[in-house]
Amino acid sequence: MHADQNKAVDPVDVERHEAEAVMSAKTRRPLYEARKKIFPKRANGQFRQFKWIVMAITLGIYYLTPWLRWDRGPYAPDQAVLIDIAHRRFYFFFIEIWPQEFIYVAGLLVMAGFGLFLITSAVGRAWCGYTCPQTVWVDLFLVVERFIEGDRNARIKLEGATWTFDKIWKRVTKHVAWIAIGVATGGAWIFYFADAPSLAVEFFTGQADPVAYITVAILTATTYVFGGLMREQVCIYMCPWPRIQAAMLDEKSLVVTYNDWRGEPRTRHAKKAIAAGEAVGDCVDCNACVVVCPMGIDIRDGQQLECITCALCIDACDGVMDKIGKPRGLIAYATLEEYQANMALATNDNTTSVQPANVRNADGSFSDKIRHFDWRVIFRARTLLYMGVWSAVGIGLLISLVGRDRLELNVLHDRNPQFVLESDGSIRNGYTVRILNMIATPREIEVSLDSLPEAVMKINGVNEPPARTFTVSVEPDEATTLKVFVTLPAAYVKTATQEVTFVAKDKDSTEQDTYSAIFNAPGAKK
Repeated sequence: MHADQNKAVDPVDVERHEAEAVMSAKTRRPLYEARKKIFPKRANGQFRQFKWIVMAITLGIYYLTPWLRWDRGPYAPDQAVLIDIAHRRFYFFFIEIWPQEFIYVAGLLVMAGFGLFLITSAVGRAWCGYTCPQTVWVDLFLVVERFIEGDRNARIKLEGATWTFDKIWKRVTKHVAWIAIGVATGGAWIFYFADAPSLAVEFFTGQADPVAYITVAILTATTYVFGGLMREQVCIYMCPWPRIQAAMLDEKSLVVTYNDWRGEPRTRHAKKAIAAGEAVGDCVDCNACVVVCPMGIDIRDGQQLECITCALCIDACDGVMDKIGKPRGLIAYATLEEYQANMALATNDNTTSVQPANVRNADGSFSDKIRHFDWRVIFRARTLLYMGVWSAVGIGLLISLVGRDRLELNVLHDRNPQFVLESDGSIRNGYTVRILNMIATPREIEVSLDSLPEAVMKINGVNEPPARTFTVSVEPDEATTLKVFVTLPAAYVKTATQEVTFVAKDKDSTEQDTYSAIFNAPGAKK
Protein backbone atom coordinates (compact mmCIF):
# COMPACT_ATOMS: atom_id res chain seq x y z
CA MET A 1 0.00 0.00 0.00
CA HIS A 2 1.37 3.40 -0.97
CA ALA A 3 1.95 5.96 1.72
CA ASP A 4 -0.21 8.63 0.05
CA GLN A 5 -3.21 6.29 0.18
CA ASN A 6 -3.15 6.33 3.97
CA LYS A 7 -3.23 10.09 4.05
CA ALA A 8 -6.67 11.42 5.11
CA VAL A 9 -8.47 13.94 2.89
CA ASP A 10 -10.00 17.03 4.43
CA PRO A 11 -13.84 16.93 4.04
CA VAL A 12 -13.73 20.44 2.64
CA ASP A 13 -11.73 19.19 -0.34
CA VAL A 14 -14.21 16.44 -1.29
CA GLU A 15 -15.79 17.05 -4.70
CA ARG A 16 -19.49 17.85 -4.33
CA HIS A 17 -22.29 17.49 -6.89
CA GLU A 18 -25.58 19.27 -7.30
CA ALA A 19 -27.94 16.28 -7.64
CA GLU A 20 -31.30 15.11 -6.39
CA ALA A 21 -32.53 11.53 -6.06
CA VAL A 22 -35.60 11.80 -8.23
CA MET A 23 -36.91 8.41 -7.08
CA SER A 24 -36.24 9.00 -3.40
CA ALA A 25 -38.72 7.36 -1.07
CA LYS A 26 -39.26 10.78 0.50
CA THR A 27 -40.37 12.45 -2.73
CA ARG A 28 -41.62 9.59 -4.87
CA ARG A 29 -45.24 9.99 -5.94
CA PRO A 30 -47.65 7.10 -6.47
CA LEU A 31 -47.93 5.83 -10.02
CA TYR A 32 -51.64 6.65 -10.08
CA GLU A 33 -52.06 9.86 -8.16
CA ALA A 34 -55.54 10.88 -7.06
CA ARG A 35 -57.16 13.58 -9.18
CA LYS A 36 -57.04 17.07 -7.72
CA LYS A 37 -60.34 18.81 -8.37
CA ILE A 38 -60.37 21.98 -10.41
CA PHE A 39 -62.84 24.73 -9.62
CA PRO A 40 -62.73 27.08 -12.63
CA LYS A 41 -64.13 30.54 -12.06
CA ARG A 42 -66.62 31.88 -14.58
CA ALA A 43 -64.94 34.15 -17.12
CA ASN A 44 -66.44 37.09 -18.96
CA GLY A 45 -65.31 38.42 -22.30
CA GLN A 46 -65.46 37.97 -26.05
CA PHE A 47 -64.03 34.45 -26.08
CA ARG A 48 -66.39 33.31 -23.35
CA GLN A 49 -69.28 34.78 -25.34
CA PHE A 50 -68.08 32.97 -28.43
CA LYS A 51 -67.95 29.71 -26.48
CA TRP A 52 -71.55 30.27 -25.33
CA ILE A 53 -72.62 30.73 -28.94
CA VAL A 54 -70.74 27.63 -30.09
CA MET A 55 -72.17 25.57 -27.24
CA ALA A 56 -75.73 26.67 -28.05
CA ILE A 57 -75.30 25.92 -31.75
CA THR A 58 -73.61 22.53 -31.34
CA LEU A 59 -75.99 21.29 -28.65
CA GLY A 60 -78.94 22.61 -30.66
CA ILE A 61 -77.76 20.72 -33.74
CA TYR A 62 -77.21 17.53 -31.76
CA TYR A 63 -80.51 17.49 -29.87
CA LEU A 64 -82.82 18.91 -32.56
CA THR A 65 -81.55 17.37 -35.81
CA PRO A 66 -83.36 14.00 -35.42
CA TRP A 67 -86.69 15.86 -35.24
CA LEU A 68 -86.28 17.71 -38.53
CA ARG A 69 -88.47 16.45 -41.39
CA TRP A 70 -87.67 16.15 -45.11
CA ASP A 71 -90.30 15.05 -47.63
CA ARG A 72 -88.93 12.26 -49.85
CA GLY A 73 -92.29 11.03 -51.05
CA PRO A 74 -94.49 8.18 -49.81
CA TYR A 75 -91.89 5.45 -50.28
CA ALA A 76 -89.06 6.80 -48.11
CA PRO A 77 -88.73 8.02 -44.49
CA ASP A 78 -89.32 11.72 -43.91
CA GLN A 79 -86.66 12.16 -41.22
CA ALA A 80 -84.08 14.67 -42.48
CA VAL A 81 -81.06 12.86 -40.99
CA LEU A 82 -81.43 9.13 -40.51
CA ILE A 83 -79.00 6.20 -40.26
CA ASP A 84 -81.30 3.36 -41.26
CA ILE A 85 -79.27 0.29 -40.32
CA ALA A 86 -82.17 -2.13 -40.90
CA HIS A 87 -82.42 -1.11 -44.57
CA ARG A 88 -78.73 -0.14 -44.88
CA ARG A 89 -79.34 3.47 -45.83
CA PHE A 90 -78.05 6.84 -44.70
CA TYR A 91 -80.29 9.83 -45.34
CA PHE A 92 -79.06 13.40 -45.10
CA PHE A 93 -81.75 15.78 -46.31
CA PHE A 94 -81.81 15.29 -50.12
CA ILE A 95 -78.83 12.90 -50.12
CA GLU A 96 -79.23 9.14 -49.81
CA ILE A 97 -76.19 6.92 -49.33
CA TRP A 98 -76.22 3.16 -49.96
CA PRO A 99 -73.69 0.67 -48.50
CA GLN A 100 -71.76 0.39 -51.77
CA GLU A 101 -71.38 4.18 -51.74
CA PHE A 102 -69.35 4.18 -48.53
CA ILE A 103 -66.70 6.10 -50.44
CA TYR A 104 -68.66 9.26 -49.63
CA VAL A 105 -68.41 8.56 -45.90
CA ALA A 106 -64.70 7.83 -46.30
CA GLY A 107 -64.31 11.09 -48.22
CA LEU A 108 -66.03 13.02 -45.43
CA LEU A 109 -63.67 11.45 -42.90
CA VAL A 110 -60.70 12.51 -45.03
CA MET A 111 -62.12 16.03 -45.18
CA ALA A 112 -62.60 16.03 -41.41
CA GLY A 113 -58.98 14.96 -40.90
CA PHE A 114 -57.51 17.62 -43.19
CA GLY A 115 -59.92 20.18 -41.76
CA LEU A 116 -58.56 19.41 -38.30
CA PHE A 117 -54.99 19.71 -39.61
CA LEU A 118 -55.88 23.04 -41.23
CA ILE A 119 -57.49 24.51 -38.11
CA THR A 120 -54.66 23.35 -35.85
CA SER A 121 -51.88 24.65 -38.10
CA ALA A 122 -53.65 28.01 -38.36
CA VAL A 123 -55.09 28.67 -34.89
CA GLY A 124 -53.83 25.87 -32.67
CA ARG A 125 -56.24 23.64 -30.76
CA ALA A 126 -59.33 25.69 -31.60
CA TRP A 127 -61.27 22.45 -32.16
CA CYS A 128 -60.43 21.34 -28.61
CA GLY A 129 -61.24 24.70 -27.07
CA TYR A 130 -64.56 25.37 -28.74
CA THR A 131 -66.24 22.50 -30.61
CA CYS A 132 -64.93 19.21 -29.22
CA PRO A 133 -67.89 17.29 -27.68
CA GLN A 134 -65.92 16.81 -24.46
CA THR A 135 -65.39 20.58 -24.16
CA VAL A 136 -69.01 21.39 -24.99
CA TRP A 137 -70.46 18.93 -22.48
CA VAL A 138 -68.00 19.97 -19.75
CA ASP A 139 -69.11 23.58 -20.28
CA LEU A 140 -72.72 22.45 -19.94
CA PHE A 141 -71.95 20.51 -16.77
CA LEU A 142 -70.14 23.54 -15.33
CA VAL A 143 -73.18 25.71 -16.01
CA VAL A 144 -75.28 23.32 -13.94
CA GLU A 145 -72.62 23.13 -11.22
CA ARG A 146 -72.34 26.91 -10.89
CA PHE A 147 -76.13 27.33 -10.87
CA ILE A 148 -76.53 24.88 -7.97
CA GLU A 149 -73.34 25.32 -5.94
CA GLY A 150 -72.20 28.83 -6.86
CA ASP A 151 -69.01 30.13 -8.45
CA ARG A 152 -65.46 29.10 -7.63
CA ASN A 153 -65.11 30.27 -4.02
CA ALA A 154 -68.50 28.89 -3.04
CA ARG A 155 -67.69 25.50 -4.60
CA ILE A 156 -64.31 25.32 -2.87
CA LYS A 157 -65.96 26.16 0.46
CA LEU A 158 -68.65 23.53 -0.14
CA GLU A 159 -66.02 20.93 -1.04
CA GLY A 160 -64.26 21.39 2.32
CA ALA A 161 -67.45 21.68 4.37
CA THR A 162 -68.86 18.89 6.53
CA TRP A 163 -71.75 16.86 5.21
CA THR A 164 -74.75 18.94 6.23
CA PHE A 165 -78.23 18.92 4.71
CA ASP A 166 -77.31 21.92 2.55
CA LYS A 167 -74.27 20.15 1.09
CA ILE A 168 -76.14 16.88 0.56
CA TRP A 169 -79.08 18.38 -1.33
CA LYS A 170 -76.80 20.49 -3.52
CA ARG A 171 -74.61 17.52 -4.40
CA VAL A 172 -77.57 15.23 -5.04
CA THR A 173 -79.31 17.86 -7.15
CA LYS A 174 -76.15 18.46 -9.18
CA HIS A 175 -75.51 14.80 -9.90
CA VAL A 176 -79.16 14.14 -10.75
CA ALA A 177 -79.01 17.03 -13.23
CA TRP A 178 -75.80 15.61 -14.71
CA ILE A 179 -77.41 12.19 -15.10
CA ALA A 180 -80.44 13.82 -16.73
CA ILE A 181 -78.12 15.50 -19.25
CA GLY A 182 -76.49 12.12 -19.87
CA VAL A 183 -79.89 10.51 -20.48
CA ALA A 184 -80.81 13.30 -22.89
CA THR A 185 -77.48 12.80 -24.66
CA GLY A 186 -78.00 9.06 -25.10
CA GLY A 187 -81.65 9.58 -25.96
CA ALA A 188 -80.82 12.05 -28.72
CA TRP A 189 -78.26 9.64 -30.16
CA ILE A 190 -80.67 6.72 -30.64
CA PHE A 191 -83.12 9.00 -32.48
CA TYR A 192 -80.61 9.22 -35.34
CA PHE A 193 -81.15 5.50 -36.03
CA ALA A 194 -84.94 5.31 -36.22
CA ASP A 195 -87.94 7.54 -36.76
CA ALA A 196 -87.60 9.89 -33.78
CA PRO A 197 -91.30 10.44 -32.88
CA SER A 198 -92.14 6.73 -33.16
CA LEU A 199 -89.07 5.64 -31.21
CA ALA A 200 -89.77 8.22 -28.49
CA VAL A 201 -93.24 6.74 -27.90
CA GLU A 202 -91.87 3.21 -27.91
CA PHE A 203 -89.00 4.16 -25.62
CA PHE A 204 -91.12 5.78 -22.94
CA THR A 205 -93.78 3.06 -23.08
CA GLY A 206 -91.23 0.28 -22.69
CA GLN A 207 -91.78 -1.14 -26.18
CA ALA A 208 -88.45 -0.14 -27.78
CA ASP A 209 -85.82 -2.67 -28.75
CA PRO A 210 -83.48 -3.57 -25.85
CA VAL A 211 -80.52 -2.20 -27.80
CA ALA A 212 -82.06 1.28 -27.50
CA TYR A 213 -82.11 1.09 -23.70
CA ILE A 214 -78.59 -0.37 -23.59
CA THR A 215 -77.28 2.41 -25.84
CA VAL A 216 -78.89 5.12 -23.71
CA ALA A 217 -77.49 3.53 -20.55
CA ILE A 218 -73.95 3.39 -21.95
CA LEU A 219 -74.01 6.97 -23.28
CA THR A 220 -75.55 8.21 -20.04
CA ALA A 221 -72.72 6.63 -18.05
CA THR A 222 -69.95 7.89 -20.35
CA THR A 223 -71.38 11.42 -20.54
CA TYR A 224 -71.77 11.58 -16.75
CA VAL A 225 -68.29 10.19 -16.06
CA PHE A 226 -66.41 12.09 -18.76
CA GLY A 227 -68.22 15.42 -18.39
CA GLY A 228 -68.81 15.42 -14.64
CA LEU A 229 -66.15 13.32 -12.93
CA MET A 230 -63.12 13.14 -15.22
CA ARG A 231 -63.29 16.36 -17.26
CA GLU A 232 -59.71 17.51 -17.90
CA GLN A 233 -58.38 13.97 -17.47
CA VAL A 234 -60.11 12.94 -20.68
CA CYS A 235 -58.21 15.64 -22.56
CA ILE A 236 -54.88 14.91 -20.89
CA TYR A 237 -54.79 11.11 -20.71
CA MET A 238 -57.40 9.71 -23.09
CA CYS A 239 -57.32 12.01 -26.12
CA PRO A 240 -54.40 11.50 -28.53
CA TRP A 241 -54.67 14.95 -30.11
CA PRO A 242 -52.55 16.85 -27.52
CA ARG A 243 -49.64 14.62 -28.49
CA ILE A 244 -50.30 14.87 -32.23
CA GLN A 245 -50.80 18.63 -32.35
CA ALA A 246 -47.09 19.38 -32.02
CA ALA A 247 -46.58 18.00 -35.52
CA MET A 248 -49.29 20.33 -36.83
CA LEU A 249 -47.95 23.54 -35.27
CA ASP A 250 -45.14 25.69 -36.59
CA GLU A 251 -43.68 29.10 -35.80
CA LYS A 252 -46.53 30.83 -37.65
CA SER A 253 -49.41 29.06 -35.86
CA LEU A 254 -51.62 31.18 -33.63
CA VAL A 255 -51.68 29.89 -30.05
CA VAL A 256 -52.68 31.37 -26.70
CA THR A 257 -49.51 33.00 -25.39
CA TYR A 258 -48.43 34.83 -22.26
CA ASN A 259 -46.36 37.74 -23.54
CA ASP A 260 -43.76 37.81 -20.81
CA TRP A 261 -41.77 40.33 -22.85
CA ARG A 262 -44.25 42.89 -21.51
CA GLY A 263 -45.45 41.09 -18.37
CA GLU A 264 -42.14 40.49 -16.62
CA PRO A 265 -40.91 41.13 -14.06
CA ARG A 266 -44.27 40.58 -12.47
CA THR A 267 -45.14 42.06 -9.09
CA ARG A 268 -48.12 42.54 -6.83
CA HIS A 269 -46.77 45.81 -5.53
CA ALA A 270 -46.06 47.80 -8.68
CA LYS A 271 -46.16 51.24 -7.01
CA LYS A 272 -43.63 50.28 -4.35
CA ALA A 273 -41.38 48.65 -6.93
CA ILE A 274 -41.49 51.70 -9.20
CA ALA A 275 -40.80 54.00 -6.24
CA ALA A 276 -37.78 51.84 -5.42
CA GLY A 277 -36.53 52.20 -8.99
CA GLU A 278 -37.14 48.57 -9.90
CA ALA A 279 -38.22 47.39 -13.36
CA VAL A 280 -41.89 46.42 -13.45
CA GLY A 281 -43.88 44.53 -16.08
CA ASP A 282 -47.62 44.60 -16.70
CA CYS A 283 -48.39 41.30 -14.92
CA VAL A 284 -49.65 41.98 -11.39
CA ASP A 285 -49.51 38.27 -10.49
CA CYS A 286 -53.23 38.18 -9.71
CA ASN A 287 -53.67 34.60 -10.97
CA ALA A 288 -56.90 35.54 -12.73
CA CYS A 289 -55.71 33.50 -15.72
CA VAL A 290 -55.20 30.47 -13.47
CA VAL A 291 -58.56 30.45 -11.71
CA VAL A 292 -60.59 30.54 -14.94
CA CYS A 293 -58.63 27.75 -16.65
CA PRO A 294 -60.74 24.56 -16.94
CA MET A 295 -57.52 22.54 -17.25
CA GLY A 296 -55.99 23.94 -14.07
CA ILE A 297 -52.78 25.23 -15.67
CA ASP A 298 -50.89 28.51 -15.57
CA ILE A 299 -50.47 29.83 -19.11
CA ARG A 300 -47.54 31.93 -17.87
CA ASP A 301 -45.50 28.72 -17.72
CA GLY A 302 -45.57 28.60 -21.52
CA GLN A 303 -47.11 26.16 -23.99
CA GLN A 304 -48.32 22.99 -22.30
CA LEU A 305 -49.85 19.73 -23.42
CA GLU A 306 -52.88 20.37 -21.21
CA CYS A 307 -53.82 23.72 -22.82
CA ILE A 308 -56.92 23.37 -25.02
CA THR A 309 -56.69 26.95 -26.35
CA CYS A 310 -60.10 27.94 -25.00
CA ALA A 311 -58.74 31.51 -24.48
CA LEU A 312 -60.64 32.06 -21.22
CA CYS A 313 -57.34 33.21 -19.70
CA ILE A 314 -57.27 35.97 -22.32
CA ASP A 315 -60.69 37.19 -21.19
CA ALA A 316 -59.65 37.10 -17.53
CA CYS A 317 -56.38 38.95 -18.13
CA ASP A 318 -58.00 41.55 -20.40
CA GLY A 319 -60.47 42.30 -17.62
CA VAL A 320 -57.62 42.90 -15.17
CA MET A 321 -55.74 45.08 -17.67
CA ASP A 322 -58.89 47.19 -18.13
CA LYS A 323 -59.13 47.71 -14.38
CA ILE A 324 -55.54 48.83 -13.94
CA GLY A 325 -55.48 50.98 -17.06
CA LYS A 326 -53.11 48.83 -19.10
CA PRO A 327 -53.56 47.84 -22.76
CA ARG A 328 -55.10 44.44 -23.43
CA GLY A 329 -53.08 41.60 -24.88
CA LEU A 330 -50.79 40.56 -22.04
CA ILE A 331 -52.20 37.10 -22.79
CA ALA A 332 -53.25 36.84 -26.41
CA TYR A 333 -53.27 34.75 -29.53
CA ALA A 334 -49.76 35.09 -30.98
CA THR A 335 -47.38 33.19 -33.23
CA LEU A 336 -44.09 31.78 -31.98
CA GLU A 337 -42.27 33.86 -34.59
CA GLU A 338 -43.86 37.06 -33.31
CA TYR A 339 -43.26 36.10 -29.67
CA GLN A 340 -39.58 35.26 -30.18
CA ALA A 341 -38.93 38.52 -32.03
CA ASN A 342 -40.45 40.53 -29.16
CA MET A 343 -38.61 38.49 -26.55
CA ALA A 344 -35.32 39.10 -28.36
CA LEU A 345 -36.06 42.82 -28.26
CA ALA A 346 -36.97 42.75 -24.57
CA THR A 347 -33.95 40.67 -23.53
CA ASN A 348 -31.25 42.19 -25.75
CA ASP A 349 -31.15 39.13 -28.00
CA ASN A 350 -31.69 36.76 -25.07
CA THR A 351 -28.63 37.95 -23.18
CA THR A 352 -30.45 39.54 -20.22
CA SER A 353 -33.68 39.20 -18.34
CA VAL A 354 -36.73 41.06 -19.66
CA GLN A 355 -36.10 44.79 -19.71
CA PRO A 356 -39.43 46.70 -19.84
CA ALA A 357 -37.63 49.81 -21.07
CA ASN A 358 -36.69 47.97 -24.28
CA VAL A 359 -40.29 47.54 -25.38
CA ARG A 360 -41.76 50.84 -24.19
CA ASN A 361 -41.33 54.49 -25.01
CA ALA A 362 -40.76 57.14 -22.38
CA ASP A 363 -44.51 57.87 -22.17
CA GLY A 364 -45.26 54.19 -21.44
CA SER A 365 -46.57 53.33 -24.92
CA PHE A 366 -45.18 50.33 -26.76
CA SER A 367 -42.20 50.75 -29.04
CA ASP A 368 -42.70 50.74 -32.79
CA LYS A 369 -40.24 47.84 -32.91
CA ILE A 370 -42.78 45.53 -31.32
CA ARG A 371 -44.08 42.96 -33.79
CA HIS A 372 -47.83 42.49 -34.04
CA PHE A 373 -49.95 39.77 -35.61
CA ASP A 374 -50.27 39.88 -39.38
CA TRP A 375 -53.27 37.89 -40.60
CA ARG A 376 -51.42 37.08 -43.82
CA VAL A 377 -49.27 34.49 -42.01
CA ILE A 378 -52.33 32.23 -41.96
CA PHE A 379 -52.13 31.94 -45.75
CA ARG A 380 -48.81 30.13 -45.96
CA ALA A 381 -47.68 26.98 -47.76
CA ARG A 382 -48.82 24.52 -45.08
CA THR A 383 -52.31 25.92 -44.62
CA LEU A 384 -52.78 26.38 -48.36
CA LEU A 385 -51.78 22.74 -48.88
CA TYR A 386 -54.29 21.54 -46.31
CA MET A 387 -56.95 23.81 -47.76
CA GLY A 388 -56.16 22.57 -51.28
CA VAL A 389 -56.49 18.90 -50.32
CA TRP A 390 -59.62 19.59 -48.29
CA SER A 391 -61.21 21.50 -51.17
CA ALA A 392 -60.17 18.94 -53.79
CA VAL A 393 -61.72 16.07 -51.84
CA GLY A 394 -64.88 18.09 -51.24
CA ILE A 395 -65.25 19.13 -54.87
CA GLY A 396 -64.57 15.57 -56.02
CA LEU A 397 -67.24 14.21 -53.69
CA LEU A 398 -69.71 16.86 -54.81
CA ILE A 399 -69.14 16.16 -58.52
CA SER A 400 -69.43 12.43 -57.94
CA LEU A 401 -72.56 12.91 -55.85
CA VAL A 402 -74.29 15.04 -58.47
CA GLY A 403 -73.35 12.77 -61.38
CA ARG A 404 -73.87 9.37 -59.77
CA ASP A 405 -76.30 6.86 -61.29
CA ARG A 406 -79.31 5.82 -59.28
CA LEU A 407 -79.87 2.66 -61.29
CA GLU A 408 -77.54 -0.29 -60.92
CA LEU A 409 -77.50 -3.69 -62.60
CA ASN A 410 -75.76 -6.83 -61.35
CA VAL A 411 -75.80 -10.24 -63.02
CA LEU A 412 -74.71 -13.53 -61.49
CA HIS A 413 -74.36 -16.68 -63.61
CA ASP A 414 -75.79 -19.91 -62.18
CA ARG A 415 -73.08 -22.15 -60.78
CA ASN A 416 -74.85 -25.40 -61.37
CA PRO A 417 -75.70 -26.28 -64.03
CA GLN A 418 -73.51 -23.99 -66.08
CA PHE A 419 -75.68 -24.65 -69.13
CA VAL A 420 -78.61 -26.81 -70.21
CA LEU A 421 -78.80 -28.61 -73.57
CA GLU A 422 -82.40 -28.42 -74.79
CA SER A 423 -84.14 -30.98 -77.02
CA ASP A 424 -83.70 -28.85 -80.18
CA GLY A 425 -79.98 -28.45 -79.57
CA SER A 426 -80.23 -24.92 -78.19
CA ILE A 427 -78.09 -23.94 -75.21
CA ARG A 428 -79.70 -22.29 -72.20
CA ASN A 429 -77.91 -20.42 -69.41
CA GLY A 430 -79.45 -19.24 -66.17
CA TYR A 431 -78.72 -15.89 -64.49
CA THR A 432 -79.76 -14.02 -61.37
CA VAL A 433 -80.33 -10.41 -62.43
CA ARG A 434 -80.46 -7.81 -59.67
CA ILE A 435 -81.80 -4.34 -60.50
CA LEU A 436 -81.09 -1.75 -57.85
CA ASN A 437 -83.46 1.24 -57.86
CA MET A 438 -81.81 3.87 -55.65
CA ILE A 439 -84.58 6.48 -55.71
CA ALA A 440 -87.69 6.68 -53.60
CA THR A 441 -90.19 6.17 -56.45
CA PRO A 442 -91.17 3.00 -58.37
CA ARG A 443 -89.84 2.72 -61.90
CA GLU A 444 -90.49 0.83 -65.11
CA ILE A 445 -87.19 -0.66 -66.22
CA GLU A 446 -86.53 -2.10 -69.64
CA VAL A 447 -84.24 -5.14 -69.45
CA SER A 448 -82.68 -6.24 -72.73
CA LEU A 449 -79.81 -8.13 -74.35
CA ASP A 450 -77.19 -6.06 -76.13
CA SER A 451 -75.14 -8.89 -77.62
CA LEU A 452 -75.65 -12.36 -79.11
CA PRO A 453 -78.22 -11.10 -81.66
CA GLU A 454 -79.82 -14.53 -82.05
CA ALA A 455 -80.29 -15.11 -78.34
CA VAL A 456 -83.58 -14.60 -76.48
CA MET A 457 -84.36 -14.52 -72.82
CA LYS A 458 -87.17 -15.62 -70.57
CA ILE A 459 -87.89 -14.13 -67.13
CA ASN A 460 -89.20 -16.55 -64.56
CA GLY A 461 -92.65 -15.48 -63.35
CA VAL A 462 -93.33 -13.23 -66.35
CA ASN A 463 -96.07 -14.74 -68.51
CA GLU A 464 -94.67 -13.61 -71.86
CA PRO A 465 -92.96 -15.48 -74.68
CA PRO A 466 -89.16 -15.39 -74.94
CA ALA A 467 -87.84 -12.09 -76.33
CA ARG A 468 -84.80 -9.87 -76.25
CA THR A 469 -86.49 -7.10 -74.24
CA PHE A 470 -88.78 -7.11 -71.21
CA THR A 471 -90.26 -4.34 -69.12
CA VAL A 472 -90.35 -4.95 -65.37
CA SER A 473 -91.56 -2.88 -62.45
CA VAL A 474 -88.99 -2.26 -59.71
CA GLU A 475 -89.77 -1.20 -56.19
CA PRO A 476 -88.61 2.18 -54.82
CA ASP A 477 -85.40 2.21 -52.81
CA GLU A 478 -85.04 -1.53 -53.16
CA ALA A 479 -83.29 -4.22 -55.18
CA THR A 480 -85.52 -6.28 -57.48
CA THR A 481 -84.20 -9.77 -58.23
CA LEU A 482 -85.12 -11.61 -61.43
CA LYS A 483 -84.43 -15.17 -62.55
CA VAL A 484 -83.50 -14.92 -66.23
CA PHE A 485 -82.82 -17.69 -68.76
CA VAL A 486 -80.95 -16.89 -71.97
CA THR A 487 -81.27 -19.32 -74.88
CA LEU A 488 -79.01 -19.42 -77.94
CA PRO A 489 -79.72 -21.66 -80.95
CA ALA A 490 -77.07 -24.34 -81.52
CA ALA A 491 -76.16 -22.95 -84.94
CA TYR A 492 -74.89 -19.75 -83.34
CA VAL A 493 -72.85 -21.35 -80.60
CA LYS A 494 -69.34 -20.56 -81.85
CA THR A 495 -67.15 -21.12 -78.78
CA ALA A 496 -67.37 -22.67 -75.36
CA THR A 497 -67.73 -19.23 -73.77
CA GLN A 498 -69.21 -16.10 -75.27
CA GLU A 499 -69.95 -12.68 -73.82
CA VAL A 500 -73.53 -11.65 -73.19
CA THR A 501 -74.38 -8.08 -72.23
CA PHE A 502 -77.47 -7.12 -70.22
CA VAL A 503 -78.88 -3.59 -70.28
CA ALA A 504 -81.26 -2.02 -67.76
CA LYS A 505 -82.79 1.27 -68.88
CA ASP A 506 -85.31 3.58 -67.24
CA LYS A 507 -88.14 4.14 -69.71
CA ASP A 508 -88.84 7.63 -68.37
CA SER A 509 -85.25 8.88 -68.46
CA THR A 510 -81.93 8.27 -70.14
CA GLU A 511 -80.48 6.55 -67.08
CA GLN A 512 -79.19 3.06 -67.75
CA ASP A 513 -76.63 0.52 -66.64
CA THR A 514 -74.98 -2.44 -68.37
CA TYR A 515 -73.39 -5.65 -67.18
CA SER A 516 -71.33 -8.16 -69.18
CA ALA A 517 -71.56 -11.84 -68.24
CA ILE A 518 -70.42 -15.14 -69.74
CA PHE A 519 -72.60 -17.48 -71.81
CA ASN A 520 -71.39 -21.05 -71.42
CA ALA A 521 -71.72 -23.87 -73.96
CA PRO A 522 -70.40 -27.47 -74.16
CA GLY A 523 -66.66 -27.48 -73.65
CA ALA A 524 -66.68 -24.66 -71.13
CA LYS A 525 -64.39 -25.14 -68.14
CA LYS A 526 -66.21 -25.76 -64.91
